[in-house]
Amino acid sequence: MQSNPLGIMKKGRSLLSAIVLIVVVFAVSSISIFAQETETEEAGLMNIVLVHGAWADGSSWNGVIEPLQAAGYNVIAPQFPHTSLQANIERLQLVLSRLTGPTLLVGHSYGGQIITVGGGDDPDVVGLVYIAAFGLDEGESIGGLLSQGEPTPALAHLMVDEQGFVWLPQDDFVGHFAADVDPVVSSAMYAVQQPLHLSALEDVVGTPAWKSLPSWYLVATNDEAIPADVERLFAQRMGATVVEIESSHVPMASHPDAVVDLILTAVEALSTTEE
Repeated sequence: MQSNPLGIMKKGRSLLSAIVLIVVVFAVSSISIFAQETETEEAGLMNIVLVHGAWADGSSWNGVIEPLQAAGYNVIAPQFPHTSLQANIERLQLVLSRLTGPTLLVGHSYGGQIITVGGGDDPDVVGLVYIAAFGLDEGESIGGLLSQGEPTPALAHLMVDEQGFVWLPQDDFVGHFAADVDPVVSSAMYAVQQPLHLSALEDVVGTPAWKSLPSWYLVATNDEAIPADVERLFAQRMGATVVEIESSHVPMASHPDAVVDLILTAVEALSTTEE
């Protein structure tokens, strides 16, 4: 059987044309991506890292993520292991190491502990926002704080498993922790809850980041996990800009617009300071 040189040449040219086309498309795509990244850097848009608390995960921020992304911000809502404070700080450091430019940390509930301890380690972190969150001072622990009074309704029936992880029962989650959230939604939030290891309650805070960074605080006046007066105390001693709303412990789920507004207020204030 004789080969057909002309046919082979035609196939070769077709293959070469396809390769050239792929290279051109890749080059154009790369230029487009580079241009988008450069545009973002030139615009000076801030990174916003959303830190979830105990008995929640990154999806608890969904109602906040979408409007912030629509406004053009680089929003990250990572998952935290909650095995220990140190493990959470390491996760935060990993997230921050992938970012460039000014970064705002937003912590909810136990997430406030993470940004308080880990927020001062990165020079690109320019501010802190606390959403119904723990804002402890040097030498304090969450366990020490909780031991000073009777358990709040949301935390009255905590369950500790054999590995030492603390869980919220569904009735308390839906009825108290997320009391003003649609039960269908709060039941889904319950299903993805991230437990907190018992040892994390005893971790003692060193020098808090809020002593060197500007802070904002959203007080949830109907909070049944952290009493509103305790939240006000946290906000007062850190000198935070304060907003109060009638909300349960999860305002990012029940009042996402108010949370977004506070975050954008912080971004605007920090952007003005940088200028």
